[in-house]
Amino acid sequence: MAITLELGPRAYDVTTRALVMGVLNRTTDSFFEPAATLDLDGLLKRAASLVEDGADVLDIGGVRAGPGPEIDEDEELDRVVPVVEALCDRFAIPVSIDTWRASVARACFSAGAVLGNDISGFADPDYLDVAATAGASVVATHIRLRPRVADPEPVYDDVVATVSSFLADRAARATAAGIPRQRVIVDAGLDLGKTPDQSLALLRASDVLASGTGHVLLLSASNKRFIGSLLDLEIDQRHDASLAAAALGTSLGCRVLRVHDVRGTVRVRDAIASVLEAA
Repeated sequence: MAITLELGPRAYDVTTRALVMGVLNRTTDSFFEPAATLDLDGLLKRAASLVEDGADVLDIGGVRAGPGPEIDEDEELDRVVPVVEALCDRFAIPVSIDTWRASVARACFSAGAVLGNDISGFADPDYLDVAATAGASVVATHIRLRPRVADPEPVYDDVVATVSSFLADRAARATAAGIPRQRVIVDAGLDLGKTPDQSLALLRASDVLASGTGHVLLLSASNKRFIGSLLDLEIDQRHDASLAAAALGTSLGCRVLRVHDVRGTVRVRDAIASVLEAA
């Protein structure tokens, strides 16, 4: 059965070939390359490099998921709206806004973004209505507590079952709000309220999550803590292991890969797609 993902006016066949989403963080405290792209010109150069490397989608965020200094709504808007406008003006690929605030999502959809990547699991009650009104797609992400809150010792009876049920519920809320199912993506939220072992269990169960929810599954594993735990790797040593995670996730059904290394991931994606298409 063909699997279609819609982003704005574009429809993608992701049955065997995943989309590669390049990460752009306009923050001072991102866990990877902090402040590297806070400067707008620097960020746009980084975006151009990601597009040249083969990115299918650009994902811009202005506030990190983990604990840190308070970033109010106005500051987040100042960080991301000009970037969305510039990206949409310069590049002919979809732009995603990584935010859990409905007001920020609304402003970015008006500026041209077509995907709302919400790590809070739609905690803002207006988020889905805003996306539906804009005709935008959404990412429903599992998180145990909420963004910006430390969760160092999370406990689950069955992490795969819990996350699968949560994602199915959030996807159902999205479609009930009027967002077509082809515009709803789910994300297990690796490292978001999960120990390294719990994140690894979810990665191994990507096929279960994809089939259990019936929606396109996004993998956000690039350079994360659980990757480092595998081989005791510092953050600047996790490149190869991140590509391995992308390969495993893609082979198990992940169809959007949110990554820092677009070029390497595109090669992995294309190799896996060639194998799947030859089967």
